[in-house]
Amino acid sequence: MSGHGMRAIGLMSGTSLDGIDAALIETDGIDRVHPGPSLTVPYPAEFRDALRGILGATEATETVRAVERRLTELHAEAVAELRRRHDLAHVDVIGFHGHTILHRPDQHRTWQIGDGALLARLAGVPVVSDFRSADVAAGGEGAPLVPVYHRALVASLPKPLAVLNIGGVANLTWIGRGAEDLIAFDTGPGNALIDDWMRAKTGAAFDAGGETATSGRIDDEFVARFLTHDFFSRRPPKSLDRDDFARFRPDHLDPADGAATLAACTVAAVLAGRRFLPAAPLRWLVTGGGRHNRAVMKGLAAGFNVPVEPVDMLGWNGDALEAHAFGYLAVRSLAGLPLSFPGTTRVPRPQAGGRLDRPPVF
Repeated sequence: MSGHGMRAIGLMSGTSLDGIDAALIETDGIDRVHPGPSLTVPYPAEFRDALRGILGATEATETVRAVERRLTELHAEAVAELRRRHDLAHVDVIGFHGHTILHRPDQHRTWQIGDGALLARLAGVPVVSDFRSADVAAGGEGAPLVPVYHRALVASLPKPLAVLNIGGVANLTWIGRGAEDLIAFDTGPGNALIDDWMRAKTGAAFDAGGETATSGRIDDEFVARFLTHDFFSRRPPKSLDRDDFARFRPDHLDPADGAATLAACTVAAVLAGRRFLPAAPLRWLVTGGGRHNRAVMKGLAAGFNVPVEPVDMLGWNGDALEAHAFGYLAVRSLAGLPLSFPGTTRVPRPQAGGRLDRPPVF
């Protein structure tokens, strides 16, 4: 191993339900960060349907347990494929986020399915999982957890700046000039409403490149109604469940106008979050699948008078960033370092987290 610390594989199954991102990172869990190769393994359609079917579950039924087992097995296959493809003989730890099926921090509940002990056995590597529970138990929101990784990535860039992650839900990280200047919160829906709309109206899984949205017209009244939701006036830190805005469906519109309007809602939610930032960012770096949506990126560029750029412009891999982050967080967890902070999840003090499972020794 080089002087970069540990070799970790991070795994992410995001709210968009599209598949598993697996990524290698070499890191000390602090400021040495060397992201490595990654891959995405799409979920088989029937598993995606099964996973969608348990979203919002509140107890571990037989169905939930069966989906959790299959999810874990698919993650083990993704790890094996990444190691095979890139000849990764030695891996120190796996960061296994699992899949969020319930997020209710107001009830001190967040639930990411995924069996860390089973994954450790299948992969033959120690696994850190259950990253969010300790934060929620201590009174935090349990999300977002990636900000501390964002901070490490942008260490050498002029500040303040913002990293905006547009997944199923969108969240932003504001990083100031001081070492502790870290604020993060969910801004609102990211791709979830657009994806659900496309699936319902066109059968497509998502709006590829934002093509449907860019061909439509925005219903400004609908966007204005959307912005009256009390979430937008709540002070951060704050977080969302993927389906908290599910009732906002512009069913009076055709597919293109609906996609345009929902993309505008994603943008409007980000713009509404600006009021909570201590100082205006010098630039916005955009990661997650939403950075591919031209309607969203165009709306953001129009809303800010500073550069709005996909993180790929810096040589980062925006499709693997969250997976890299959970590898980084696994190393932090092993070192007992905090994963969340008062400014990112409203936890009372910096909070460590994660549960370690080791493979059985025969």
